Amino acid sequence: MFLKNYRTVIFVGAIIAAALILLSYNLRYDTGTSVLKRIVMEAAEPVQKMFSASVEAVENAWRRYIHLVGLEEENRKLNKTINALQEELNLYKEGNLEAQRLKKLLSLQDTYPHRFIASRVIGKELSMISKTLWIDKGEKDGLVSGMPVLVSTGLIGRLTDVTWHSSKVLLLVDENSNVDVLIQRTRVQGIARGAGSRGCVLRYVPKIQDVKAGDVVVTSGLSNLFPKGLLVGKVSYVNRVDAGLFSKIYVAPFADLASVEEVMVLAAEKQEPKQRKKKEE
Repeated sequence: MFLKNYRTVIFVGAIIAAALILLSYNLRYDTGTSVLKRIVMEAAEPVQKMFSASVEAVENAWRRYIHLVGLEEENRKLNKTINALQEELNLYKEGNLEAQRLKKLLSLQDTYPHRFIASRVIGKELSMISKTLWIDKGEKDGLVSGMPVLVSTGLIGRLTDVTWHSSKVLLLVDENSNVDVLIQRTRVQGIARGAGSRGCVLRYVPKIQDVKAGDVVVTSGLSNLFPKGLLVGKVSYVNRVDAGLFSKIYVAPFADLASVEEVMVLAAEKQEPKQRKKKEE
């Protein structure tokens, strides 16, 4: 039963053993012309090639692995460098944009004969109820309640609450804001009251007055709060059809109030050198 079940294995084993014995004998008494040696070598050649190919494949795979590990590390370093350069580039962009905004703000000193105090916006409240900003200057910087607040494009509001280190700005579009203004083209006067998302409503302008869309609106100087000639906005809508004595007029502020980052507070009129000297005496 054993021979019957394993005869193939025994037969193959016997052939391999015989081949090894003959190969050993021929190697010891090699004459260089053994036919058996040639047969064994020919039979072993494919095995040798397969073994060599397997070893070479393993070596190549190992080299590729080492190469990929190096590439991955190099890729990590490059990504880290790219991220650092991107952050630095963003800082330069922010600095450049800030410099451009400040340059425009400082140009107000050449446009209006007043002394300005530059300040940064540190808080915003643009809800349905209140339209205000908070800035980082206060009493210690010479600010007092009521001072006008401007950006490069014109008036945006006035100071209401002033603390030692910060101040609250009531924006033009807040419903509690009222500014005496006039139409620059025709000198028609009225009061610009805040109307939230609609900008401002120009009140108390009779229907017979010449007002049309596109007219520039500036401060009239009638109140003690706002000097004459500060840019406020542009007429966006005029309706003379509704009942009543006055036209329904909307004014769109020149400034984009949602994107304000720096402001200039109008502190006082500039003094001429002679006036300043007399005051000091």
